[in-house]
Amino acid sequence: MDAVYTHGHHESVLRSHRWRTAENSAAYLLPHLKPQMKLLDVGAGPGTITADLAGRVRHVTASEVTEEALELTRAGVGAAGNVEFAVADVHALDYADATFCVVHAHQVLQHVGDPVRALREMRRVTKPGGLVAARDSDYATFAWYPLLPELDEWLALYQRVARSNGGEPDAGRRLLSWARAAGFDDVTATSSTWCFATPEDRAWWGGMWADRVRQSAMAEQALATGAATEDDLRRISEGWLTWAAADDGWLSITHGEILCRV
Repeated sequence: MDAVYTHGHHESVLRSHRWRTAENSAAYLLPHLKPQMKLLDVGAGPGTITADLAGRVRHVTASEVTEEALELTRAGVGAAGNVEFAVADVHALDYADATFCVVHAHQVLQHVGDPVRALREMRRVTKPGGLVAARDSDYATFAWYPLLPELDEWLALYQRVARSNGGEPDAGRRLLSWARAAGFDDVTATSSTWCFATPEDRAWWGGMWADRVRQSAMAEQALATGAATEDDLRRISEGWLTWAAADDGWLSITHGEILCRV
């Protein structure tokens, strides 16, 4: 059941994760939030989405799987007075049944060993009438231009490493199926995209991945398992910089979303 977190917490990873807001990463959930709600944010990461959610509800519990990761959440949330922090495993949440009005997870289920069990736990701690919300990317649906072989190589490598770690990089398309398997009957499944097509966006996204490919936990895992060599990672990194420099560069990242009524 245990899975290894593919991304790790290198600065290049946090550069990406700190860009996320409730508006660009949880828009499907926002219309359903009410000021009196109590919310659990599972896998809160550097806390930028958490902080936004805390401005919309009465109380937020931000959880991470290790104390090290939770320190990043604390730093990101800052001075918000209605947020508490907890180390928690989504497979076995240390909360009573029906504790929260909303349980939210962004880019979490793709990294866990048993996403169906995770959703059952999220459901268990949600009050009747409450919501379980999850959003995950789907790597196989990523699309880009120009069509560079180095980016094809990057995608194949990422999927190989993520699956060897016990995760599922194409989680977005599976969320509805996982929710059904977890016992949810009332599920709304949607999708949304991030698109990077301006010079500024390309420089940021391409530069970020050029660094991640060579410096993050994913790079260490790829080298340790023999999935890639240093030359492979250098070539893929340079491919990201080539994409970033293209005047017509465009990239779309599709995400699956589920809103599950308990």
